[in-house]
Amino acid sequence: TCSLSLPDDRTEQRTCLICGDRATGLHYGIISCEGCKGFFKRSICNKRVYRCSRDKNCVMSRKQRNRCQYCRLLKCLQMGMNRKAIREDGMPGGRNKSIGPVQISEEEIERIMSGQEFEEEANHWSNHGDSDHSSPGNRASESNQPSPGSTLSSSRSVELNGFMAFREQYMGMSVPPHYQYIPHLFSYSGHSPLLPPQARSLDPQSYSLIHQLLSAEDLEPLGTPMLIEDGYSVTQAELFALLCRLADELLFRQIAWIKKLPFFCELSIKDYTCLLSSTWQELILLSSLTVYSKQIFGELADVTAKYSPSDEELHRFSDEGMEVIERLIYLYHKFHQLKVSNEEYACMKAINFLNQDIRGLTSASQLEQLNKRYWYICQDFTEYKYTHQPNRFPDLMMCLPEIRYIAGKMVNVPLEQLPLLFKVVLHSCKTSVGKE
Repeated sequence: TCSLSLPDDRTEQRTCLICGDRATGLHYGIISCEGCKGFFKRSICNKRVYRCSRDKNCVMSRKQRNRCQYCRLLKCLQMGMNRKAIREDGMPGGRNKSIGPVQISEEEIERIMSGQEFEEEANHWSNHGDSDHSSPGNRASESNQPSPGSTLSSSRSVELNGFMAFREQYMGMSVPPHYQYIPHLFSYSGHSPLLPPQARSLDPQSYSLIHQLLSAEDLEPLGTPMLIEDGYSVTQAELFALLCRLADELLFRQIAWIKKLPFFCELSIKDYTCLLSSTWQELILLSSLTVYSKQIFGELADVTAKYSPSDEELHRFSDEGMEVIERLIYLYHKFHQLKVSNEEYACMKAINFLNQDIRGLTSASQLEQLNKRYWYICQDFTEYKYTHQPNRFPDLMMCLPEIRYIAGKMVNVPLEQLPLLFKVVLHSCKTSVGKE
């Protein structure tokens, strides 16, 4: 079924990731209450297109969740509720057994919120037969679709600091308006009141499994040399070669990590190969933003600072690269703010890796159970360790779809543009942190 009840002795410790009410189980992939579960199901089954009379960032709480249906559905999607787990006939019982949140792009969320997704499904229904999509629904006007800049009020936007100055210095222009948006990742941080924290202990099994995950990690500093003499000018080719060596080392560490995982014997080599080929870029990005961030945003930043891009490189830089730059900068600030612990990193990495939605897997059901295991373990640890940060766990989980989106976008950035991309990102992040 799409809903899995929580064990009796742990139900009281869980809160709905949408509104903070007492959770009753894992519904459509995330921990939620009966109210939000029913609301999400009705909204998707009836192809509802809502409107927000404010700034599309209304506070979600048990008492206020009914005031704005638009923002409630938006948060359901942002937190990872799986609309494809809802049966088309509206009856109880889901159509798949996905555990954990689904990770969809910001663009897909906007298509759903505007009704565009339902309209496209209706247009293509006859071509898909027994499709995994919902049935045809209502048409929606274009005016319903939120613009990227409308997802947050300007008072809570994060300044680009060094990036703005860098672009003006090297390109003689400010950031174009269509780049000035903030990912949904930050829309609800610190604005979703949950139940008051309660004293609790960490499940012994959670502690044991987290320790096993940590034992599989290589947390030693990266061995790739990144020291450079003062006054030396780095060429594009030299910087690109360094980035390749770093990627090789990081990838090698992920391969070694797989062999040390506590559940290594539970899956086939074929499935591990499939998972690694689909997630290696995400794993490298996650590790670079967390356990290796001091070297990446320190030593590597010192190297990229000695690289001066040519006018041709600057003017050829793609829009795709610009989007990656902005998202990486915001994601860096989010991780810098959270100060992710090694334990949380190990759990996030396992959850991201155990993605049962990847095509070609032979043991999807086993992946489901493993994903579920580490999802609960991560929440258990976070709620125990950071009692007074009730939003911490959802904040961590919301970083994963953003990492996946960025990793997917980086594939489309031309290789010759990567040196400039890394220079801009590292320059901006180092400059902004230095001002704090």
